[in-house]
Amino acid sequence: MAVPRNKKHENFSEWFEQVTLHTMVYDYRFPVKGCGVWPGYGFKLRKNVLDVMRRLLDESGHEECLFPTLIPQSLLGKEAEHIRSFEGEVFWVTRGGFTELGERLALRPTSETAIMPMLKLWIKDYKDLPVKLYQVVSVFRCETKATHPMIRVREVTTFKEGHSAHATYEDAESHVWSMVELYKRFFDELCIPYLISRRPDWDKFAGAVYSIAFDTVMPDGRALQIGTVHHLGQNFSKAFDVKYLKPDGSHEYVWTTSYGISERVVAALISIHGDDHGLVLPPNVAPIQVVVIPIPYKGREAEVYGEARRAYGELKAAGFRVVIDDRQDATPGSKFYEWELKGVPIRVEIGPRDVERGTVTLVRRDCLTRTACPWGELVNYVKQLAERITVDLREAAWRYLKERTFRVRSLEEVAELVKARRGIVEVPWCGRGECGLTLEEGLEAKILGTAVEPVMVEGRCVNCDREATKLLRTAKTY
Repeated sequence: MAVPRNKKHENFSEWFEQVTLHTMVYDYRFPVKGCGVWPGYGFKLRKNVLDVMRRLLDESGHEECLFPTLIPQSLLGKEAEHIRSFEGEVFWVTRGGFTELGERLALRPTSETAIMPMLKLWIKDYKDLPVKLYQVVSVFRCETKATHPMIRVREVTTFKEGHSAHATYEDAESHVWSMVELYKRFFDELCIPYLISRRPDWDKFAGAVYSIAFDTVMPDGRALQIGTVHHLGQNFSKAFDVKYLKPDGSHEYVWTTSYGISERVVAALISIHGDDHGLVLPPNVAPIQVVVIPIPYKGREAEVYGEARRAYGELKAAGFRVVIDDRQDATPGSKFYEWELKGVPIRVEIGPRDVERGTVTLVRRDCLTRTACPWGELVNYVKQLAERITVDLREAAWRYLKERTFRVRSLEEVAELVKARRGIVEVPWCGRGECGLTLEEGLEAKILGTAVEPVMVEGRCVNCDREATKLLRTAKTY
């Protein structure tokens, strides 16, 4: 198994493609531009990441469901602002076999317009509210910009979208912020750092009252949006006539929200934690958490292999995702390189000296440090080591984001940092849309939005010199 030729911080794009390909996480060589394949190892990683999200959503009262991929043009076009945003990216099905369809069918770019007609059938009165549901599906965007594996694709294969319907604006508002908190817990479990911003009105989700976004910084200094939460108001419920009967006998349109993540989360996980040796995976989502490698010596093979199988059995019985690499045709060194490349968090080595001393050797993938562990403490040592790795990965990732988040007050400093792709730049802003758009165009960068957490805003707008009222974030993006 080849080790990536490019270093992560010298040629991130090549490093990312090589690591995901050599580890069989993601294969981008499928003969349709913007479409990739999840081989077995990558599919397990993807599943483990999604299982974290499923657990959080299920615990919060959501129900997983599944809606059709095809959306009639008449439904997709019902919310005018929504269709205007997506119409240039929609894949259309116009023929079934040899027969022209009477109405074009869209491959869903997102599912609000597929879900609302069903909510109209399901919601009758206030007792049916709130509705909280989600699905994990493929969505399709005819991406015309340069595509990047997992990051900018035409088929988004890991689109977790959540949707809710509520009796009042306030209930929907409360749900938006509960989903922001849920996403924080999700990213924290993956050790992915983030900044939370309210998207500018000119860049909010089409049809939303407002949008909240999670962004992180990739190794090439560009910001990556990894999650969004939208308050949709009554825009979709009015377009689809989704009402409920109130206790006083009157009818009211429901208030809806939506929120989503994609395989960009997996891309961020790989990119932020990985190193020049390959993947570095948090233990809770690693497809393989522990690999046991016997290191035989001539004449001592039987006892070494026997102890290795014993370690494997104890760890498997304790619930770890563990494998034993007892191949006879590969050297211990080549095995080390292979499992380091695949990002297995903990390696257990057992050689003749370990057998003599009644110990095993544990090696951490994140920092490659070695620890001698007494045999009777193997399971506890591995549990503690996994917890320590998780904490250290999280702390390192947050340090990385903080080091690449800059707060400046002059336009010259903003332009210099953005041009150099140093990360995310925070500046004082007057809050006027026309000023923000002018700044975005002048910097040739993306306005990520304004900070949602309480911050002290000092100084004058970096663009127009009016009194600043908000902290604005900008960066180069994908």
